[in-house]
Amino acid sequence: MEKKFKRIGVLTSGGDSPGMNAAVRAVVRTAVSNDIECVGIRRGYQGLINADFIRMTGTTVNHILTSGGTMLYTARSDEFMDEAGQRKAVGTCKMLGLDAVVVIGGDGTFRGGLALSHMGIPVVGIPATIDNDLGCTNYTIGFDTACNTAIGCIDRLRDTMQSHERCSVVEVMGRNAGYLALYVGIAVGATAVLVPEREFNFQRDVVERIQNSRLAGNTHFMIVVAEGVGNVMEISKKIHESVGIDPRVTVLGHIQRGGSPTARDRETATRMGYYAVKALAEGRSNCIIGTQHGDIVEIEIEEALKMEKHLQMYRYDVLEAMGLSN
Repeated sequence: MEKKFKRIGVLTSGGDSPGMNAAVRAVVRTAVSNDIECVGIRRGYQGLINADFIRMTGTTVNHILTSGGTMLYTARSDEFMDEAGQRKAVGTCKMLGLDAVVVIGGDGTFRGGLALSHMGIPVVGIPATIDNDLGCTNYTIGFDTACNTAIGCIDRLRDTMQSHERCSVVEVMGRNAGYLALYVGIAVGATAVLVPEREFNFQRDVVERIQNSRLAGNTHFMIVVAEGVGNVMEISKKIHESVGIDPRVTVLGHIQRGGSPTARDRETATRMGYYAVKALAEGRSNCIIGTQHGDIVEIEIEEALKMEKHLQMYRYDVLEAMGLSN
């Protein structure tokens, strides 16, 4: 028998990413249009444990579409990692009369959602992380904005590197994944890109690329490094020792998580939020809303968490071909 969802909760958890607000807005407004009440849970799973909530209406989410961050705040909860904390969260759901919860975030967020589903709380997940490292979806909310932010910063760095004929070593985020670094590296015409998924030979992949670029007439060099690769200061030191130039290190850090979301992130987040509530309205739950080849798909949450994502190594062929004409 199809379950009727009358009141749902929505939360954002883990690292924030641009477009989370667009997803929250879509969840709330789609719920309202389907005569479903919506409760915002603030500060992620910790807020669910502490009953930190706000009743939401269509007007509650006015003017948040263009804002970065998350109006519901976000946090990581050590307490929720234990069964006792999870039971407190379930107690809050029952106290508030929540028939289901929409969780917005990454892998850790979905594992939390899976724990809730095992305790009888229906869950739908929306993938939002700038790392774009979830196997169940081609795209995660926030990736495009983070890429554009990094590209803008590196373009500015290039101006000063060119003026001083220097080498710049730039660390971008991505945790243990290199999607952000490789995408950005191609977009900025980097001399070299280092990612965790590809074991690199320092002489071949950094030193020789700098030397070849110099022989082609360049006097400035851009090395993009994913944060999961290792210590960028050590990489900079090795460049200095190997080719005799004095690199400048820039760690972009959390600036990549901020800013107004791009059109792609707003549109994708809105569609995902809409389909998350649509699934609930039609009686489906315990799934992740993802994208495959541009289409919205639903994947059972346990299956989604088992799926792996592999870096598209053919992009290195593109990068290396572009390097020949640096």
